[in-house]
Amino acid sequence: MNIHIIGLGAGDLEQLSLGMYKRLKEAKLVRIRTLDHPLVKSLQEEGVAFESYDHLYESTDEFSDVYTQIVDALMDAAKEEGTVTYAVPGHPMVAESTVQKLLAHDDVTVTIEGGQSFLDPMFTALHIDPIDGFQLVDGTAMLADDLVLTQHVIIGQVYDAMSASVVKLALMERLPDDYVVMVVTAAGTKQESIVSVPLFELDRVTTLSNLTAVYVPPVQDARLLYREFRTLREVIKTLRGPNGCPWDKKQTHESLKRYAVEEVYELLEAIDSGDDDHIVEELGDVLLQVMLHAQIGEDDGYYTVEDIIEELVQKMIRRHPHVFGDAAAEDAEEVLANWEQIKMQEKEGEAARESRLDGIPKDLPGLLKAYKLQKKAARVGFDWDDAAPMWMKLQEELSEWLHELKMGNRDKAVSELGDVLFVLVNLARFYEIEPEEAIQRTNTKFATRFRYIEAELHKQGLTMEDQSLDVLDELWEKSKRT
Repeated sequence: MNIHIIGLGAGDLEQLSLGMYKRLKEAKLVRIRTLDHPLVKSLQEEGVAFESYDHLYESTDEFSDVYTQIVDALMDAAKEEGTVTYAVPGHPMVAESTVQKLLAHDDVTVTIEGGQSFLDPMFTALHIDPIDGFQLVDGTAMLADDLVLTQHVIIGQVYDAMSASVVKLALMERLPDDYVVMVVTAAGTKQESIVSVPLFELDRVTTLSNLTAVYVPPVQDARLLYREFRTLREVIKTLRGPNGCPWDKKQTHESLKRYAVEEVYELLEAIDSGDDDHIVEELGDVLLQVMLHAQIGEDDGYYTVEDIIEELVQKMIRRHPHVFGDAAAEDAEEVLANWEQIKMQEKEGEAARESRLDGIPKDLPGLLKAYKLQKKAARVGFDWDDAAPMWMKLQEELSEWLHELKMGNRDKAVSELGDVLFVLVNLARFYEIEPEEAIQRTNTKFATRFRYIEAELHKQGLTMEDQSLDVLDELWEKSKRT
């Protein structure tokens, strides 16, 4: 079986090579993907007989299904006739899904004679040189994140208002609504049309057809690239570069440690405030810490931010087999159990992770560390089933603490207070309360009420130091009612 594929080029009959013209004239029947091409009418007048697959576009919803049906029909014809001539617009190897599907078949011999693709006329019409950086994108399968906005971008398969709307919405995820793009139709022919429009009007252009492509010029305004990850990386690299900031250049992993902690706590405060703008700002500060550490690693030649991302992606996929693999997890608790099991398997043979309690940072705040220790122990069954024994344990620890206080044994009293707090954390965990969150709320509440007392006394020209505890307590109770 043989399928001979001929590219019709992107323009008029005058642009068709003599060789291609002879092949088409010699064929008894030329099967063609679509008759909607400027060359077809002229060839028909020259006596070339066509059989098109346009009817499949009208009867099928998805393009992928249309292309599969075309390939199936061509294969059936080749089995029956031995050799089939198949014509496609442009060049067979440029934006032609049916050709790729035919090449994937091992039981048919495919030969290709290419016509000019639509790209050369596009480059000519737009006066652009692809060597500067160029992307060809399928508008029906375009993802906004795939675009490199600093390069020339040509988007094909923008053939009607619906497809143009899809492209418009995708582009507006990365570009301003009024960013000017060009709609190019029938490039290289006598009917060539170039219309410049702001992005938000892309789906209102009347010249859209199967000969249309959209051109997105490279972004020149640096401010439009502030949302790009590569811009952030370049900024951090510049700050630590030879002509960068003296403070940034002298930072090390060790010197930045305290800032990482501070920024996380400021993020927690923003989350508690419920202010989305504040959350965005603080998330940026946390990301800054990550990027600084990544740049230090790159400067020292040990790792890059790509290594960090790769490690994270691998870990997320590996530890979520219920999402990316064949495992099952019915609820969040089962997910956490699987997570811990996978972590233990990953660390088998490593002395640093011999215990299920390993992996908890040693510098965590005390309440949070106690909470994590207890959660890890509970996952293997080392836990009470109800709260009653916890309350009894609390009474026991309170009595032991009081005893040591009465005996004047300060060191033992410190240890016994730690036991009291540890039991309180266990109770909080049983009742699904984050102890660190609870104490932070109380800290905030205390600070708010204390500041209220200060403000009230200031209004009266008084100071806290000169007031009795009864007066201060009365103002404290008043603050609780405001």
